Amino acid sequence: MAEDKIPKGRLRRSAKLGSAIGGQATRYAGTKAANVARSSEGAERRLEARHLETAMKMASTLGDMKGVAMKMGQLASFVDTEFLPPEYAEIYQEQLAKLRTSAPAMPWEKVSKVLEDEYLGEPLTELFADFEHEAFAAASIGQVHLATIHDGRAVAVKIQYPGVAEALESDLRNAGMIMRLARAFAPGLDARAVAEELRLRVMEELDYEYEAQSQRTFARAYRGHPFIYVPDVLTRLSRRRVLVTEYVEGLGFEDLKSVPHEERDRFGEIVFRFSFGSIYHLQQFNADPHPGNYILMPDGRVAFLDFGMTKRLDREQIELEQRAIDAATRRDPEALREALHDLGFVKNPSKLDAERLMEHVMMVGGWYMEDREIELTPERVMKVIESTSDPRSPYYDLMRRESIPAEELMGRRMETGVLAVLAQLRAKRNWHQISREWIYADPPAGELGELEWAYFEERGERRVPGIAWRP
Repeated sequence: MAEDKIPKGRLRRSAKLGSAIGGQATRYAGTKAANVARSSEGAERRLEARHLETAMKMASTLGDMKGVAMKMGQLASFVDTEFLPPEYAEIYQEQLAKLRTSAPAMPWEKVSKVLEDEYLGEPLTELFADFEHEAFAAASIGQVHLATIHDGRAVAVKIQYPGVAEALESDLRNAGMIMRLARAFAPGLDARAVAEELRLRVMEELDYEYEAQSQRTFARAYRGHPFIYVPDVLTRLSRRRVLVTEYVEGLGFEDLKSVPHEERDRFGEIVFRFSFGSIYHLQQFNADPHPGNYILMPDGRVAFLDFGMTKRLDREQIELEQRAIDAATRRDPEALREALHDLGFVKNPSKLDAERLMEHVMMVGGWYMEDREIELTPERVMKVIESTSDPRSPYYDLMRRESIPAEELMGRRMETGVLAVLAQLRAKRNWHQISREWIYADPPAGELGELEWAYFEERGERRVPGIAWRP
């Protein structure tokens, strides 16, 4: 059961998280030592039980703490844990995956006080026809309740946890502890970059009015779309710490993993088109590629939820991105090095080997830069993470001379996150042919592409302008 209150103090939260990591690590080491004297079969059972206990303890602790600590657990739940044998990694994945959609919720008595404050004491019965006190989803910043408004529509009401702002401040001061957890879950992560990204993201997520504005932008842009759906925001009922949107039913991410491969491929393409395509259609994208934010609706459309962290780009930056992808696609090392310099990734081009830089870029983004059908896998995700942050990587000398400019950080997080999500589904497509619609203004790639471009043309929106040259 979750705690009634979120622990706010730095020492309390440090101790709680440290206990979860250190204590379980000690018991794990003890089990391994004891197993030396046990039979092979008995040792295996004992070690598996220890891994299960550790995963459940971590999931429980992270869920109770909310805030940044919980976000690390959510991240770990869809980036494979390379440091464990596959049979044990699955145990951690199963337990930590619960943090995506079924984290421990706070009691109604606690969160209802937020509603009272935000609605200035106005009775809920005057605002809602019915309001379920038990949350159907809980995450790091708030939890979601099902309600019905007086016109009969079902709505999702996201309520921010009381005290979460103070808890976040404590977490952000606990950078060292949080990064210990990050390294344990995914050794290849750049700890400092993760800490800074989390700081930026969670502070924006605290403002539900900001999120409502972003969600309205996406809902308008995709209203009537053949396979993308963004729920409308009920502005008159939303407040700074309360966000009310249309309620969407359908299959969640865990259920999607067991559907036929063809359906997973289609779902993966829709996620790819929404995540990357909105950069070119809207000059804005959702920087939180969280698998719990995607729902497959009964009519085949995919609903996209949670717009607490979005990023707007200017046309010049988008054109520079197109140039870099074009250079990599054409395998032109010199042009790629120049394009990355203009984007801010490369400070001193003359000091970088252009050929090795090309190899590095293809290792990271080759899945959508190679003109062939590719099935994405967790192994590819770990190679990408390793090649961008791990000192053991053969590209580490390059990484020390490269940098990620602030305006590019969100995009790279989105790209890696989408790859991780698609890899969990083992989605298979020619991702490059799809991306050419945005980079070169090529004809639609496949059925979904034809449907999408027909939708935009019907709305009178011009096609994404391709760059001036082609391979």
